[in-house]
Amino acid sequence: MFASKDTLLTRPSGYNIARSVRLRSSASAYLSRTPATTSNRKTWTWSGWVKRGKLSSSQDVFGTVYTSGGTNDQTYIRLESNDKIGFVIYDTAGGYSAIFATTSVYRDPSAWYHIILALDTTQATSTDRVKLYVNGIQVTSFSSSTYPAQNKDAYVNLSGREIGIGNTQPSGASYFDGYLTEINFIDGQALTPSSFGTTNAITGVWQPTKYTGTYGTNGFYLNFSDNSSNTATTIGKDYSGNGNNWTPNNISVTAGVTYDSMLDSPTVSAVSSNYAVLNPITGSATLSNGNLAYTSPSGAYYATIGTIGVSSGKWYWEFTANGAGQDVGICAITNRGQQGVYVGSTSDSYGYYGGSGNKYNNGSASAYGATYTTNDVIGVALDMDAGTLVFYKNNTSQGTAYSSLSGTFLPMASNDSTNAGAGTFNFGQRPFSYTPPTGYVALNTYNLPASTITNGAAYMAASLYTGTNANLTVTNTVNGTGMQPDLVWMKIRSTTASHVLIDSVRGVTKTLNSDLTNAESTSSGTSGLLSFNSNGFSLGTDSTATGSTNGSGNTYVGWQWKAGGTSSSNTSGSITSTVSVGATQGFSVVTFTAQTSGTATVGHGLGVAPSMIITKVRNGTSNWASYHTSLGNTQYIELNTTTAAQTLSTAWNNTSPTSTVFTLGSAFAAASQTMVAYCFAAVAGFSAFGSYTGNGSADGPFVYTGFRPRFVMVKNANDTGYWVILDSTRDAYNVASAQLFPNVSNAEASNATFDFLSNGFKIRQSGTTINPATGVNIYAAFAESPFKTSLAR
Repeated sequence: MFASKDTLLTRPSGYNIARSVRLRSSASAYLSRTPATTSNRKTWTWSGWVKRGKLSSSQDVFGTVYTSGGTNDQTYIRLESNDKIGFVIYDTAGGYSAIFATTSVYRDPSAWYHIILALDTTQATSTDRVKLYVNGIQVTSFSSSTYPAQNKDAYVNLSGREIGIGNTQPSGASYFDGYLTEINFIDGQALTPSSFGTTNAITGVWQPTKYTGTYGTNGFYLNFSDNSSNTATTIGKDYSGNGNNWTPNNISVTAGVTYDSMLDSPTVSAVSSNYAVLNPITGSATLSNGNLAYTSPSGAYYATIGTIGVSSGKWYWEFTANGAGQDVGICAITNRGQQGVYVGSTSDSYGYYGGSGNKYNNGSASAYGATYTTNDVIGVALDMDAGTLVFYKNNTSQGTAYSSLSGTFLPMASNDSTNAGAGTFNFGQRPFSYTPPTGYVALNTYNLPASTITNGAAYMAASLYTGTNANLTVTNTVNGTGMQPDLVWMKIRSTTASHVLIDSVRGVTKTLNSDLTNAESTSSGTSGLLSFNSNGFSLGTDSTATGSTNGSGNTYVGWQWKAGGTSSSNTSGSITSTVSVGATQGFSVVTFTAQTSGTATVGHGLGVAPSMIITKVRNGTSNWASYHTSLGNTQYIELNTTTAAQTLSTAWNNTSPTSTVFTLGSAFAAASQTMVAYCFAAVAGFSAFGSYTGNGSADGPFVYTGFRPRFVMVKNANDTGYWVILDSTRDAYNVASAQLFPNVSNAEASNATFDFLSNGFKIRQSGTTINPATGVNIYAAFAESPFKTSLAR
């Protein structure tokens, strides 16, 4: 059964967006309008919700390009070929009077962005004349920024000049590919995000609200709710009251694979929600049509996977083949859909092959069902409660293909090596060809189980501060949500100094350093950490030579985790421990005295088996021996070194943690050795601990976490190399490049490394540290928000 839907996640105002329009660049689809009256060319606001399809190509979102009689007048908002957002005002006589490109990139195809461009050239201050907002936050960092002259006229709102949505010129090639909805154009006003959205008080996520102001002469509001036909008075209808309707071009509302009126939406309701699509940042097939269609050449296997993974519930989607030799099914989230892989070629993927009707798993074929080819509709019914997978051909069940499935699975498709690949998916964002089996639902975020943690800021934070060498309070409140931490991990960013870890069980004066083997040190009580506060922590003076926690003028980050707030005795193991436990968020701080000989067990209090355990001797020198679920119980890895994972039976006694205890092998045995352990368990929608295989390319693997990350730590487990930490506070937008290293005292380094996305992270760097050509990297990740409510990043 699904977890009950959290009605608090719906919009507080009850506002839901019912539909979007899909624009297919392959069909040269766009909307157009030619104003009959010139209105305000100096001041206006464009606000729209955008879900990207095709990436890394120049795509016009809104504007005009007029070339006639030797003139070349342009004003447009564009997604550039490098995935930055651009804005231009250009004319033949004066050239570029405004040209902008963001420093950040916007290439998350799995969820929605809210984009606002506010123009007001009447402003005396040049930087007030163009303002760009994404997801409610003003963008202030640009790789290029030329502000228009005061009172400059743009070319939107000019009588007789066609403007476009999804393309700015009928003869152009910059067609947008993806989904648009809730487009408001305000003629004569430069507005802020508060006119169009708000931050959800529970989730901390930006969300749409109904615009209630005036629109001006050429203002309009498009919500694409009338899909009775593809005319300017239906799907192109203006709901502002102005009657400024838009002409749809090459937009279809005829049932079938080209149907463009979608239920895909940035709001969360029982019908309209964020739906699964195919993922262009992983896999080898070429995607199109809002990432619902794929093609691939013959001669090799090419695969594609979906954007939503499921581990429970009953799910249904459809695949329409376009040619022979197609293979459809599912794969585990560890399968990246790379070239040379087909559905069923690995142990964690399961497919139904049209050429023979066979089913495939682990490269082995078994007789299954009927063959299928062009225009056949294959229904996929995945029951993760029962662990079964059933395929339907044109509404006829082919029987249970696989059973005893467990884990988290994504939709997948591929071609065989002798046929070109082509097919189209429908995850429920348009009408299904056939009624799903009873109890099965569409693959969208509304139908995902509600996470026990709706806002990651309640349990994990990353706070930035500048040192003063005087009493200083650091807060961790984000969008109204803060928490009292039980572990604070501080690192100076601007220069070299050791990492500092302090927890509530050992006490505010007790310090350990992740990059050192030294024993625990004690501060004076007026320096270092003074207190754990309800929304952060307080620091005293910094007596260290390098200012490791509060040196005047130095910049810092403080990563924080909440456990139980208070500590108690735990007698579950053979050793009595003291624990502060946050079972909901899967984190506990554990202190104990190690056994003097042999093996022992230690209670951690989490109620589920931890996925990662970081240990350190407090009263003596030692390495930070760590357990990670992807390494198993025969290996350990050291947080303070570059060493690869090491096999040692006396570390964990070849025994995995249980729901109550973890095991210490004889390697930990020592007389009167006091220790601390930080224990982390995976919590759906909040934390994930796993591994990925590198490919040695700047176009690295995608890691599905099921949430939008706030913090990611990785380590090459098979080779020497630094541990690397990135977070979304130091890098508010992609690419995340601010690296810190738990095993060394180095200052922060900058190297384009990850894209943090709505459902995971994408490696954007080659090299043995985080993306070796072969070998396994382990990771620990913590969330801003679960994918169920996340926006694109």
